[in-house]
Formats: sequence, structure tokens, C-alpha cells
Amino acid sequence: MIDTSFLHQLDRFSLIINKRVTSNYIGAKKSIAKGRGLVIKDRRMYAPGDDIRAIDWKVYARTDKLHVKQFEEERNLNVHVIVDSSSSMDFGKPVTKFEYAGMLGLGYAYLALKANEKFQYCTFDTKLDVFKPQRGKKQLALMLDHFNKTKPEGASKLYDCLSKYKKLIKARSYIVLVSDFMLDVEEIRKSLLGLGDHTIIVIQILDEKEIDLKVSGNIRFHDAETKDVFKTFVSKRGRYEYQNRLKNHILNIEKQCKSMGVQFKVVSTEKPVFDTFYELLKASK
Repeated sequence: MIDTSFLHQLDRFSLIINKRVTSNYIGAKKSIAKGRGLVIKDRRMYAPGDDIRAIDWKVYARTDKLHVKQFEEERNLNVHVIVDSSSSMDFGKPVTKFEYAGMLGLGYAYLALKANEKFQYCTFDTKLDVFKPQRGKKQLALMLDHFNKTKPEGASKLYDCLSKYKKLIKARSYIVLVSDFMLDVEEIRKSLLGLGDHTIIVIQILDEKEIDLKVSGNIRFHDAETKDVFKTFVSKRGRYEYQNRLKNHILNIEKQCKSMGVQFKVVSTEKPVFDTFYELLKASK
């Protein structure tokens, strides 16, 4: 079961949005549309019929001519939380990768709730399980219930699922993608490119046993997604080679993310969720 006790600790944080967004709701984020808001976009000569409340009297005092202020309309942002629910995520004790991912997803949704933003969430394996965007505590409760009832299974079809999910994104958004990313780096690259121009946070979750591979001798491995079983002998050299391959895999994902302007973070389920949030949100500033 997912522990939500950490959520109140996030009250000191807020989502940092660096890009302008567009949507159909009045809220706290900037859009490129002109309208009544808090940030002045431009000024132009007054014309009959203009709202006299928009007249810039300071400009009039300098030029003796009437100008009106044009504002950036402040609109709402949709936050999208996308979590991998394939079989490989059902690994780890006492917290599985999926449970940890669920806590991170709930944390981002909670921050969206604090800012009165709409948030949408989904889980994916070979298919998408999507819930429509809403605001409010009820949406957060439904999200928690979904994560607690979901049993990770099947393979991770990241590209196929994100290609379908892209059609649900109607405006520039804040997207949080959480997975163990035990996938070909090229598939990850194509999947992220396919999402388009958004603020994207990519979080790779690994269990400490996957990172260190603290085993040796004759070992039987079970593939969580294909259910294949194979026996091998893990030597000190073999463990070293595994760690190097995993390190290179992570570095390659990070390189692809950096080239696309996507924030990337790899985390261990050993780390307290609050500490992970602190690092993620600090990096977003």
C-alpha cells in the first residue's frame, strides 16, 4: 500500500514552471494570449471603445498621448503524471518501484492541487489506463485508490503508449514520466520526442539490489515481463561488468534527455520520498 504521510511535508514547495502555457482556464500560469492579467505584454495607442481602465497614465504624463496596456492572460496549466505499471516495476522490498513511483506521482498531483491546477494521471504497460483531468481532493483520492489497486503486469510499451497519450494533451503542459526505463535508449528517445514541446520531468526508479547486484555464485534470474528463467554464475568480474552496463545505460538516457531539454533524475527506492522531491524541485528552479 502507498504511504501518503509525506504529502504534508510538500507544503513548503511549489511547482516551478519556466515555460509559457496555453489552455482554456483562468489560473496562475502565463500564456502567450493577450488579455487581462498581471503581466504587461505591450502597449498601443488608445482607440475609441477601449477599456479606460487599461490606460497607462504614466505614459500619458510623459507623452501627452493615450496608450492602453496589453496584458499576458494568465491561464491554467495541466499537470500530467504518467507511471509505468509493467511487471518489472513490481520489484523491491519493503517498497516496490511501482509503489515508490505512485508516491512521486501523488506528490506532483498534490502540488498541482495546491496551485489549483488540473492534473491528469495514467498508468501504462502494454496499454494505457487514463483518467480525465480534474482539480480537487477527490481527484487525488481517486488517484491513490487507482495506484493501490493496480497490480503491475505485462511488458512496457513506452513508445506505443505515449504515442496514444500525446493525443490527450491539448496545450503545453507539465509532464512527469516515471519508470525504471529498462528499455532500449532509442525507444526512450523517440517516445520523448513524440510528446512534443512541454516541460517534461523524467524519473528513473531503481531498487538498490538492481543498482549494486549484491549477489554471487550460481544464481537463477526471473524476467518479470517475459517470465523467462535462466541460470548463470555471477562472478566478481561479472558483477562489475553489470554495474558498468547499467551506469552506461543511465548515462545514455541522461544524454538524450539533456539534448532535448528534458529534466532527468535517477532515484533509488532506498531514499525517502521527501528527499527525492527536494532534489527534483530544486533542480527545476
